[in-house]
Amino acid sequence: MKKPGAEKKKVRRSAASNQNGGSDTPPRKQSSEKDVYQLFAEKVRDHKALESRWAVLQETRVEYFRGKDFVSFLRNHSEVKDILGSDKNLEAEDVGNALLKKNLIVRCDRVVKTVRPGKKKLSTWPAHLEIFPIQTFSDNDAFFVWTFVKRRPLWQTLLSFSWPVLTLAICLFPVYPHRCKLVVLYSCAGVLLLILCLLLLRAAVFGALWIILGKRVWFFPNILAEEATLKELFQFWPKNDEGERPKWTARLFYAVLSILVILLLRHHAPDEAARARYQKRVYNIIDDVLEWSPRLALSGMMKQPVVVNVTEPHNNTRDGSESISEKPPPPPDGMDVETSHDQPNGNTFGSIEDKDFQ
Repeated sequence: MKKPGAEKKKVRRSAASNQNGGSDTPPRKQSSEKDVYQLFAEKVRDHKALESRWAVLQETRVEYFRGKDFVSFLRNHSEVKDILGSDKNLEAEDVGNALLKKNLIVRCDRVVKTVRPGKKKLSTWPAHLEIFPIQTFSDNDAFFVWTFVKRRPLWQTLLSFSWPVLTLAICLFPVYPHRCKLVVLYSCAGVLLLILCLLLLRAAVFGALWIILGKRVWFFPNILAEEATLKELFQFWPKNDEGERPKWTARLFYAVLSILVILLLRHHAPDEAARARYQKRVYNIIDDVLEWSPRLALSGMMKQPVVVNVTEPHNNTRDGSESISEKPPPPPDGMDVETSHDQPNGNTFGSIEDKDFQ
């Protein structure tokens, strides 16, 4: 025979389990399932086969990918879904919906939904996004933003500690040995010259092909991009021209303008003497930077003369030496002025005026 108190305890336990959601899955299993999808999302995000870009979402830079790229990625790399365990046989849309429910990704839409003037279609990777009202997975012009913070690799952590050392090394450049100064100076000048030459050559090739063939061809298309990876930054081959073909009148106008600018620069080019003077001036500046040292600075400070204020009587002597007096300037030629040190300035000017009137 069971006691009534034990039956009440069982009823309370069953009611508490129903209030917790009515699910038969224990809390530990739910947390482990969430960790599985978290690990899956981190692995997919770090995978190089899934193409992603950076954009601005509500004044925040975020990393996002396209829905169709996610579907093709899971189709070509099905081994990534092995980490899901029992859910590894799910379709790509179901996996995307699971990530949306767990707030690991957020569906977004492009801000600019109209084709810009001179373009044939919308941008493939928009730079500005907004949250889409319906949070369901789709591969039709849909963009998804990662919501969790990406783990930093070890080399980035070590690199962050090297920035203070690099800053200190830049501040101590004046006290470097002469050879180190030469190496740093010519290395920086060579890199800067290489970048400028690359940009000028890139612009010249673009202008020539645009005027002659009417095509927009940019070699190193991502060299000035702010949100490009290291591999994309040095991509040599240009992208396909998506704009309309320019009119022949515009091409002719810019061709004539380019010829006039070249002739004008050639006419006002400096001569050999001016180039030599400018080269000598630059060499002097470089020599001043390279030859500076703390010893020269200290020796220059020690050799500076001591300036004594002669207007104050207590500063006229220094270490028991004779008093320093300032001699008045001599009068102009042809003017006989008799002044005394005891006479005020007003009488002096008055006597000068009297002699002039006489």
